[in-house]
Amino acid sequence: MTWQPSRRNFLKASAAAAGAGILTACGSSGTAQPTQPTKAKPVQPKRTPTRSGDNVLRVVAPSGFADNSDRTETGLTRLYNAGFTVTNQQAGYRRYQRFAGTDAERIADFQDVASGRVATPKVLMGLRGGYGAARLLPHIDFERLGAKMRERGTLFFGFSDVCAIQLALLAKSNMSSFAGPMIYSEFGKPVPSVYTMESFIRGTTDTENTLSISAIQRSGVNVEGTFWGGNLSVIASLVGSPYLPDIQGGILFLEDVSEQPYRIERMLQTLHLAGILSKQRAIVFGDFRMGTIRDVYDSNYNFSSVINTVSRVAKVPVLTGFPFGHIANKATFPLGAHAKIRSTSNGGYSVTFSGYPTLNPSGLMLDALLPPPAYQPIEAVAEDPVTE
Repeated sequence: MTWQPSRRNFLKASAAAAGAGILTACGSSGTAQPTQPTKAKPVQPKRTPTRSGDNVLRVVAPSGFADNSDRTETGLTRLYNAGFTVTNQQAGYRRYQRFAGTDAERIADFQDVASGRVATPKVLMGLRGGYGAARLLPHIDFERLGAKMRERGTLFFGFSDVCAIQLALLAKSNMSSFAGPMIYSEFGKPVPSVYTMESFIRGTTDTENTLSISAIQRSGVNVEGTFWGGNLSVIASLVGSPYLPDIQGGILFLEDVSEQPYRIERMLQTLHLAGILSKQRAIVFGDFRMGTIRDVYDSNYNFSSVINTVSRVAKVPVLTGFPFGHIANKATFPLGAHAKIRSTSNGGYSVTFSGYPTLNPSGLMLDALLPPPAYQPIEAVAEDPVTE
């Protein structure tokens, strides 16, 4: 959804939050191209952790750098205002080449938790996507990290390139995570999506969460299993590696952005030839925003053609329209948790998730994540200027 904001009121609200001195922006604005690491002065949160530590959120930045430090600060401030004690904030301002810090710095975002060097937080939240997470996989002790997260009940949020870490965590330690908003991509928006924020609150505080999808399906479906997956390009790149989960009887979720139909099918054929698609009980497609590049063959071959091909070769139910991807309005849901899919009377389907860690809302102020009442949705948004 999009809104027609009162610019004056929003600027006042933004100025008030900034004027409180909660966070101080630091680091590169993205205009330079350093070959040496860009160091950022750590910004310490003023709020102390609750006795239970249920409000501690650790920033992790395994992929691309944030090219707008003001947007990073907005995201961190919004999470602080929601009651989180935000740690490792300097990760949001780091830059080395195209990455959010050197490999060693980005590995430490996770390995410091796995080794016990820092206390296991209640929340791990990705900065943004891009590229770079795959470089870190051999250097993170996912077994120990997953064990600590499971004991703590940690929620790990990310999507796009960050799902490489999430997939490895599921493969190596059977620890679930969440496809959901990230600091720069969603929380850093001047006016975040109401749908995204409401889904984040509901999806992280309810012990069972149901998403209803109105997209018309060709036939009824009644399946359940482990709901897993993420970005198609990342998943295809991990085929044959120990960092891709081997899920038998699961429900595979897929999304991607700026790919031509034939490239999408080629990656899906990789999954098919590797025997991954046929192991699933269903395949669920999120949003696939097509790129602007087209060639002479694409006029007769589109995403519907891809879906038809996948349905034929996989021989399992294929569902579309799931509300997630590189779009403004995205749901929050667990990856690696149990899910039930049922057809609905309107021709669509519902997905009910269970068995995942949750937040304790009593120690937080999650309603602060919602835009002010003046920002009311007026029409659907098909695209998000920042895609990952």
